[in-house]
Amino acid sequence: MTGTWRSRLSRSLWGVADYRNLWMSQTASLCGTGITLLALPLVALHGLDASAFEIGVLWAVEYLPILLFGLPVGVWVERLPLRAVMVAADAVRAAALLAVPTALALDALSMPLLYAVTFLIGLGTLFYDVAQLSVMPALVAEDRLVDANGKLELSRSVSQIGSPAVGGVLVQLLTAPLAVLADAVSYLASAYFVLRIRTPAPVSPPAEHSSLRRNIGEGVRFVFGHPLMRPLLLCATLAELASAIILALQVVYASDGLSMSPAVIGVALAVGNGGGVVGALVAEPFARRFGTGRAFVVSIVLFTAGTAVLPMASGPVTFAAGMFVAYLGALVFNVLQVSLCQAVTPPHLLGRMNSVFRFATWGVIPLGAAGGGLLVDHIGLQGVFWIAAGLNAVAVLPVLFSAIPRLGEVVHHGADQPAPKAMAGETRERSEDPVTDGR
Repeated sequence: MTGTWRSRLSRSLWGVADYRNLWMSQTASLCGTGITLLALPLVALHGLDASAFEIGVLWAVEYLPILLFGLPVGVWVERLPLRAVMVAADAVRAAALLAVPTALALDALSMPLLYAVTFLIGLGTLFYDVAQLSVMPALVAEDRLVDANGKLELSRSVSQIGSPAVGGVLVQLLTAPLAVLADAVSYLASAYFVLRIRTPAPVSPPAEHSSLRRNIGEGVRFVFGHPLMRPLLLCATLAELASAIILALQVVYASDGLSMSPAVIGVALAVGNGGGVVGALVAEPFARRFGTGRAFVVSIVLFTAGTAVLPMASGPVTFAAGMFVAYLGALVFNVLQVSLCQAVTPPHLLGRMNSVFRFATWGVIPLGAAGGGLLVDHIGLQGVFWIAAGLNAVAVLPVLFSAIPRLGEVVHHGADQPAPKAMAGETRERSEDPVTDGR
């Protein structure tokens, strides 16, 4: 029995120590982040009597680093040890959060300080995320990337369900500024697990006479010139724009448009996030059974159908069902998109590829949130949600008119065109890479 258990563990990703530490790192930071999403606005509201506009600015400032550094961060990350980048990002975020209770103790808490804290959190998250996505292919084999990314997305979905509730309890017991300490500790825990990763990821030395602009341009040309990544980027950007509209207005729509009580809204949103949990669990077996291309198409159809249900919702049941289906499709798509892009990108371009995707997809979040809010006065909440559904419907077109629907298994970075369809369960050998060969 012991031998069988060890054999199964060795075949599982949980038996890969470096991946396990990466998963623990992200899970720790995600749990803390869910607390801060609730605690920081409450610090501003109750501690500084902030206005609704100031709260909106506080939320938007976190995405400002993406617009300022979203593209060059890929070049910088490629030239540095990835683990060091992740540890530094965690340290910056922890130090920024520690400033909140410190300022409270010194009676120096202010909105400019909270803006600075939020900006540093966004900056650290940008660096950590690009580095984490770039280090993954060095830790697991290409045929296990979908499973590996699925487990990371599962942590994200679970944290979105549980962390706000935990945050609410901590705020109630400790007050909001002290609850922020929990997130600071989570980032320190994240850094600890990153330090336990032993496999070195490749570092790309800067080419002679190469400029930052030239390196950024190379990354942008690679993504937009790739027959698989270009349609995925267009699809993901449109879908993220639609998602930003929905996330910014979901509570308002449920409350004012559907007359749901706060408790019912909380349950409905938890059910919706449950779709993300299911999506993270089924992405890998679904893609392996039916092929990556079909799984992509089905995932887009699901999150499009889910968002189309929302403006037709008549109460909490249909609202929760629409959110569930939308999250289900979105998480399957996210897992497959990240895995495919990691597999087809040469190691020396991973940082730039990830930064291009982050710049485009995260960069439209403030635009979607602000644009949706402005349109409410003109076309109403239901009309805005129909716009979100329409954006998702358009998002399917770049994928349908590409080679993606014909994909079988994920291809490796040496292939410019989709590989022939593989049989279910068949794997492809990794390209020769001194970092990952033999893993």
